[in-house]
Amino acid sequence: MLNTDRPKPKSREAKSLHGQIANDLGARILAGEFMPGNSLPNEAACGKTYGVSRTAVREALKTLAAKGLVRSRPKVGSLVEPRSRWNLFDPHVLGWYCASADFYRFAADVQQIRRMVEPEAAALAAAARGPLELSRIEEAYGEMAATEDANLWNAADVRFHLAVLDASGNELLRPFGRVIESLLANLFVCTLATGQDQRASLMQHGAILRAIRDGKPLTARLAVRKLLAQTDRTIEQAKVRGRSRQKA
Repeated sequence: MLNTDRPKPKSREAKSLHGQIANDLGARILAGEFMPGNSLPNEAACGKTYGVSRTAVREALKTLAAKGLVRSRPKVGSLVEPRSRWNLFDPHVLGWYCASADFYRFAADVQQIRRMVEPEAAALAAAARGPLELSRIEEAYGEMAATEDANLWNAADVRFHLAVLDASGNELLRPFGRVIESLLANLFVCTLATGQDQRASLMQHGAILRAIRDGKPLTARLAVRKLLAQTDRTIEQAKVRGRSRQKA
C-alpha cells in the first residue's frame, strides 16, 4: 500500500527558537493553512501562541521573508507571497514542500526533473569519472546490495544517485544534487512502500554502475532511462490501485 504521508524532513532552521517558529509557520504555509495573500497572525498573537518574545517572532518572519514566503507591510503585517515567489530550491522550503504536496503531483514533478538531468549526468560520469567518484558509486551500490532494511536501502539509493551527479564532472550539477537530495529521499520512501521489487531495482542500478565503470556514456544514459521508466510504472500502478480502493 502506498504511504503518501511522508515523514516531514527535519530542518536545520529548527535548532534555534526563532527557527522553530519559522519551521512551523513555513510548514503551515506550504500545507495551505495560510494561503497566498493571507495575513499571518501578528507578532503579539504569534508570541502568545508560541510562548516567545516578539523579537523571536520577528526573526522568524525575517527568515520566511528571505525564503520568499512572506513579506511585511507597514500597518498590514506579514502577508503570504504568491507561490511563484517561493524559493522552492531552498533546502528548508523544499523539505516543507515534500511533506505537504500531493504525492502524485510531487512524484510527477520529481520524475520530470530526473528525466531532464540524470541520464545526461550518467553519460557524463561514464566519460569523466575518476577512481574516487567511481568508488563512491560502488560503495552506495554495495550498501544497497547488502541490506533489506527499507531505511538503509533508501539512504544508500539516494547516495548512489548523488554520487553519479558528482561523478559527472560538472561543477553545477554537484550543488544541484544537494538541492534535490530531499526530493529523492521522499520519492524513494514512497516508491519502496508500493512493494517495489528491490531485486529488479538493484539490477538496474548495477547496469548504471557497470556502464559508468566501463566508460560507456550511451549505455549509461539508456540504463538510467530504463530505471526512471520503471519508477514511472511503479508510481502509475500505485495510482491505479489507489483509485480502485476509492471506488470499492
